[in-house]
Amino acid sequence: MIDLFMPAFIAVVIIFGLIKKVPVFDTFINGAQEGFKTLYSLAPTLVGLIVAVNMLKASGATDLICNAVSPISESLGFPKEIVPMVLLRPISGGGSTALLTGIYKECGPDSFAGLVASVLAGSTETTFYAIAVYFSSVKIKKIRHTLVAALAADFTAAIMAVITVKLLLF
Repeated sequence: MIDLFMPAFIAVVIIFGLIKKVPVFDTFINGAQEGFKTLYSLAPTLVGLIVAVNMLKASGATDLICNAVSPISESLGFPKEIVPMVLLRPISGGGSTALLTGIYKECGPDSFAGLVASVLAGSTETTFYAIAVYFSSVKIKKIRHTLVAALAADFTAAIMAVITVKLLLF
């Protein structure tokens, strides 16, 4: 049944377009062209972001920052296993998902660290990626207070993930 959903949805859209006398194929082609234009304008920003993330990882800067922050985070009740994820999540969704999988393997998905990491993964955003994509797509160059507010939201989500898991599950 679920396999038929997308073909049925496409058929409904085409039929609706024909009923409304919309040139369906031409509209599709125009939309695809606009999509390629958007992709073309976003590509330099995405390439720069990917290069920067890989440079941070390869240089060992993320490990250095994690080691410096770990004593403070542990004193605040953060499991040491989630510190790299808290720091990497705003930068790289794929990297933080890899760390999440590592936490599951190392500590278990039902452990305190695993549960906190799960809540963190669901309640934070890849801030730098989102800002890069959304702001560059509308050609905004000054991000003003967006970055500070978004990072504050990510930090708040990390704190609330720990508190929520402690209060509700442990």
